[in-house]
Amino acid sequence: MTNKKKTLVGSLVGHNNSVYRVIEVTELHEDEWTRLRDLRLSSLLESPHAYGGKYEDEKLYSETQWRLGFKKLSFLVASLNGVDVGLMSVEISDGDIDSTCWIGGCWTDPKFRGTGLMRAMFNYLDAHADENNWKVQGLGVWTDNFEAIKAYEFLGFSSIGQPQVSRRLPEKFYQRMIRKTTNS
Repeated sequence: MTNKKKTLVGSLVGHNNSVYRVIEVTELHEDEWTRLRDLRLSSLLESPHAYGGKYEDEKLYSETQWRLGFKKLSFLVASLNGVDVGLMSVEISDGDIDSTCWIGGCWTDPKFRGTGLMRAMFNYLDAHADENNWKVQGLGVWTDNFEAIKAYEFLGFSSIGQPQVSRRLPEKFYQRMIRKTTNS
C-alpha cells in the first residue's frame, strides 16, 4: 500500500482553552475503506437532511462497493488527536461552473464543529491543488442548510447562479458555490 499525503495542523482548538489538539488531514487509500465507511455512516445518521444518500441504503454496502468509490473520488479525513472526526470527498469536475473539482460529503462531528477541522481540510486542498487539479473548487449545498452556507462563505466560497433542483431528491434545491484556492 502506498501512503497518501498527510498534513499536520497544530492549533489551539476546542471549547476548553487549556486543551491543545492536533488536526491531521489524510487523503485515504482504498485499503482504508473502513474509515470512509464509518465516517460516512456517522454523517448520514447525524445529519440525514444534509445529504442525498440514505443511511439505510449505505449501511448495506459491501467492501467492494466502498472501495469502488475510490475509483472516482479522493477522500479526505480530518483527525483530532488520532480520532477521525471529519470527512470530505473531492472529484475532478466536468467543468461545471468553471470548477476544476467538486467537493462533496463534507461533514464534521458536531462535538468538534468550530474547531478548524473544515478549514484544515480546505488548507490541505490548497496545498495539493497544483498536483491534483483542485485549483477552483465547486460544491452544492441545500438551500435550507444555512449553517453550512455560512461556513462555506467563511471559507471563501461564493454563490454562483440560481438554486438548482436536485436530481436525486427532486423536492430539494441546492445552491452551487465556487472558491479559488489560496494558491491560485
